[in-house]
Amino acid sequence: MDPEDANSPTTKLLTLLNVSALKNRKRARVTEDPHRNEKLNKRRKSIKFAADDTPEPILQDTTNTPENGAAADGVHLADETVDADPADAFLPYEQQFGMNPTVLTERSRTSVNQHHCKTTRQKVGSLTVIASIPENQSVPVPDLLAKRTAILERLRTPFEKRQAKLPQETSRIQNDLLSILSAHLDLYHPATSLEHHRHIREVITLHTIDHVTKKRRRILKNNERISHWKNTQEPPEDVQDQGFTRPSVLILLPFRSYAIHWVNALTSHAPPPSFQIENNSRFLSEYGLPPGAVDKLATAQKGTYPDDHVETFKGNVDDNFRIGIKFTRKSVKLFAEFYGCDIILASPLGLRMSIEKEKSADFLSSIEILVVDQMNAMVMQNWDHVQFVFAHLNKLPNESHDADFSRIKPWYLDGHSVHLRQSILLSPFETPEMRSVFNNFLKNVAGKMRVEKSWPALQVPACIDQLFVPFDCFNPKDEAEKRFNYFTTQLLPTILKSAVQSTNTIVFVPSSFDFIRVHNYFRKQTGLNFTVLSEYSSNQDILRARQAFFSGKKSFLLISERFHFYRRYQIRGIRNVIFYGPPDHPQFFSEFLSYPFIDDGVDASDVSCRVLYCKYDRFRLERILGSAGVKGLLQGNA
Repeated sequence: MDPEDANSPTTKLLTLLNVSALKNRKRARVTEDPHRNEKLNKRRKSIKFAADDTPEPILQDTTNTPENGAAADGVHLADETVDADPADAFLPYEQQFGMNPTVLTERSRTSVNQHHCKTTRQKVGSLTVIASIPENQSVPVPDLLAKRTAILERLRTPFEKRQAKLPQETSRIQNDLLSILSAHLDLYHPATSLEHHRHIREVITLHTIDHVTKKRRRILKNNERISHWKNTQEPPEDVQDQGFTRPSVLILLPFRSYAIHWVNALTSHAPPPSFQIENNSRFLSEYGLPPGAVDKLATAQKGTYPDDHVETFKGNVDDNFRIGIKFTRKSVKLFAEFYGCDIILASPLGLRMSIEKEKSADFLSSIEILVVDQMNAMVMQNWDHVQFVFAHLNKLPNESHDADFSRIKPWYLDGHSVHLRQSILLSPFETPEMRSVFNNFLKNVAGKMRVEKSWPALQVPACIDQLFVPFDCFNPKDEAEKRFNYFTTQLLPTILKSAVQSTNTIVFVPSSFDFIRVHNYFRKQTGLNFTVLSEYSSNQDILRARQAFFSGKKSFLLISERFHFYRRYQIRGIRNVIFYGPPDHPQFFSEFLSYPFIDDGVDASDVSCRVLYCKYDRFRLERILGSAGVKGLLQGNA
């Protein structure tokens, strides 16, 4: 055997399986986990071995069987067996995540990997979606009644009682999304509004808890079957019901405050009154504001700050966190260790720091449902962290973590879990980075759906001199260079020739990389009197820059989109606005065009606006000009 082949992940796993088979097929059921107090990702026995080495068999499943006090907990779950619900409640789950998923074929995997999918536009209730389905799969038509019956009755009934109190439009949106989620299709929803975000979150948490509950029921039922066969004859063969590790749901969030919202939504589906939340006080102290702190956004009079800014930044906005959540029939345990939890809530930065510190991402090897919320905020943080997490999902683990390989589903061992993972992406709008994730990282063989929205044109003050300035670009890789060259050689010199437009002028730059480049260019130019506002500006820097610009001491103000995203200051003294590129956040466009009118005696004819764009700015232009308006603009400059 080639030494390189001997060290491949597949060879390691197959060797472990063969060794386990020689040990009389015994499966130890452990009631106490000796590793429960170890650190996250603490290295246990590695499954790496040389070509002539024989690994020790791993027969215990300490992460996927009841532990310690959970033994009694498992009895509670066993009381509520699979038979307690209709058989069809488990049918969609088995088709996607069972031992032999019907949707997983070589042809469907090839179709997804090579992007050979049928793309159709269809209506799912009130939603217009673009469905991408592998060529050999039939195009699904999500049916609400059939899919809702697939939710376990213990979870569905309380949800329907709460839903009955909602406005009809809101409940209809929930039902439409639930029909897609229950079919285990990937969902990309780049049109989540502030009004409906909370209700969408409730539907997703219902779906994730339903998934976790079904998985645990199946494992506990098989545990009982194995215990009945033990010491009598060969145990049953159809008990492959687990992944490499226990966590099966990952929820990525931008800030700690969102973790509180998601935990509240998750626990809202728990049956009262005996249900307990363990470590809840610790959770609130670590993820809420410190004692005595006043949240200025939450307590400010309505209208003082934009609604979207208040919703995003109220509460604890720390972006470095990770927490494991374990579900039992009677309780939710917060701060469960990663290899013993069911759901992981984390920020992209928090996960990356953990993975790089421990040099292991094994706890992400068996993720079956991925949720990424508020992707627009993650774009404003560091998108590289999001890509890093996606790159480490559903990889074969480097260590065994005491897994019982005779219980692992075959498609995990074959390395096909990425083709069955269901991904749910949420954002109020779309960016090229998000579309790239949707196109390249979502490989669910069941298919994926993207919610389509028709954008209306933004309302801006009338009579403002608006000019959209195009530049030619035929390759997205050249876009940054072409934009910079046009700005420095064409647009800016024209502005400087005008005595009116070369004073009280802000230059708004969406990209941080472009901002650094433009800033460096301004510094090298003699005669350019400017100041800067960026996400790295201190409070003192901000105060000086705003005063200098308003008083006229500085003619130009460079401002980054990230600065406005985090600070949302109203800038006075503006008469001319130059958008180096259309902003990702459409409301920023209308806000900057309204700021001149904060000052007294300003007429709309005194204000000018220039927007530099190319055809690759389509997403951002659509949110400003509307879906109909952007077609006319781009076609006219084709």
